[in-house]
Amino acid sequence: MSLNSALSTQAAAPSRQRRRAALTLGVLPLALLGAVVLAVGNGAVAISPAQVLSILYSPLGLPPLEAFDAQQAAVLSGIRLPRVVLGALVGAGLAVAGAAMQGLFRNPLADPGLLGLSSGAGLAAAASVVLGFTALGPYSLPVAAFTGSLLCTVLISVLAQSRGRVEVSTMLLAGIAVNALCGAGTGLMTFLATDEQLRTITFWSLGTLGGATWPGVLSAAPLILLGALLLPLLGRALNALTIGEQGAASLGVPVTAVKWVTVTLIALSVGAGVAVAGTIGFVGLVVPHLLRLLTGPDHRTLLPASALAGATLLVLADLLARTVVTPAELPIGIITALIGAPFFLHLLRARRGQERP
Repeated sequence: MSLNSALSTQAAAPSRQRRRAALTLGVLPLALLGAVVLAVGNGAVAISPAQVLSILYSPLGLPPLEAFDAQQAAVLSGIRLPRVVLGALVGAGLAVAGAAMQGLFRNPLADPGLLGLSSGAGLAAAASVVLGFTALGPYSLPVAAFTGSLLCTVLISVLAQSRGRVEVSTMLLAGIAVNALCGAGTGLMTFLATDEQLRTITFWSLGTLGGATWPGVLSAAPLILLGALLLPLLGRALNALTIGEQGAASLGVPVTAVKWVTVTLIALSVGAGVAVAGTIGFVGLVVPHLLRLLTGPDHRTLLPASALAGATLLVLADLLARTVVTPAELPIGIITALIGAPFFLHLLRARRGQERP
């Protein structure tokens, strides 16, 4: 290959990557819309897209596109819509948090669970069930889970501080230790639980959107949206961190502030999602990886694309969870694990192949 052709190939690569990124960002909203339409219309009570639109604008007094009955309207507004909206919110929050976590740690295998969010929420949720914490009624378990996730995140962040700076490597080690402690505590609560309590803990720990209600959606939405909308604004700073903290600081990036803001937004977004939907694994790991192959490593594109793709994935996973074994319902964490675990093993195999001489 001549020098001119080599240079032209190198110049064309970023252009192709930008085109793929633009195409991906254009397709993902359509994919999310299609997933939502598919999810709200399928189930024990079938509702066509025309009926969905007719039910949604029926309060305006307009003639329906297609006739519908009261049962379909009740199922759509009271069961399907809050469940689908919550799935989209939680999926977006988990995926964008995973992408930000991988950028912060400069490790493509990083996951929001490293901050103790899931394990802390799991321990607090199990303790609230076993100890009978019901002071807040139906919100007792979500509030306990959210509090546990934030306390673990604060503890890990404090342990990772050194001379006013957050050490990412120390945060990783602290996260492993705190996750182990929370896992032991959850195991103790499981041992002490009755059969009914054990079923509640197990189902919650595998993730579910079955209890979605509009009050639950409205309580989690502000915190999840805070992360999903603000984390993409840190894309340029996370890009700079890929060359190291010293290199990013030389470019004018306030490294310590970026770390704190990123960790806080991840904690709020994932903590709220785990509180209302339980522990759902692999979304924050798989989605950023897949999109990085399509759009490249630029976090300015990767973060918003991850939010859209994560929302789409979880809406479709929940559709499978509630229809594949009708009339029963699978925990959604099983579906995401079945999708994510083989992909994760494929990534490990690919990395081993790259490391071989």
